Amino acid sequence: MPITSRLTRLLAGTAVVSMALSGCSGVGGGAQLPPASFVALQEGPGEEYVIGPLDELTIFVWRNPELGANVQVRPDGRITTPLITDMPAVGKTPSMLSEDLKLQLSQYIQEPIVSVIVNKFAGTFSQQVRIVGATEKPASIPYRANMTLLDAMIAVGGLSEYAAGNRARLVRFDKQLGKQKEYNVRIGDLLRKGDTKANVMLMPGDVIIIPESSF
Repeated sequence: MPITSRLTRLLAGTAVVSMALSGCSGVGGGAQLPPASFVALQEGPGEEYVIGPLDELTIFVWRNPELGANVQVRPDGRITTPLITDMPAVGKTPSMLSEDLKLQLSQYIQEPIVSVIVNKFAGTFSQQVRIVGATEKPASIPYRANMTLLDAMIAVGGLSEYAAGNRARLVRFDKQLGKQKEYNVRIGDLLRKGDTKANVMLMPGDVIIIPESSF
């Protein structure tokens, strides 16, 4: 067999083996997210806020202050105001809740104008970012627009002493696919080396799982 033909077959075989190995190395690993800036170049609003249990609200009724109230959403997701009992609030935006209150109050006063202001918020689980595992204080924190991985780690006090930060995973529900996806995140490089490429944007409902080192 000519040397040229042997060389061609050898290179082709090497390429196949290389592709197979690279495919195997990805088995069980999560995808990568694009890096985010430490300082956002342009801030923008997030999705409209959805009221959650234990949120504190101010209900204001124009020209009828006695019908307004400062209330906390109960664990069952409902609120009570003057003339209205057990109004469902969880899962609604402030504008949606104000419309529902307006509809109920229209039985007693003409054309009520109602405003709902969120004073202290926890949000629904779908709007929180949860950080669990080897961190100083695992927690669920309310998502805010333009939140990054760095923001979340500052909120929970960083990694614990034995954390394997570079083996952390971010679990996110993909609405388009209708299932959750996992991504690799390098929290160790982000916090201990200041690697800007390790900082990523977060989304409402993200779960960050940080394992402990095996040694």
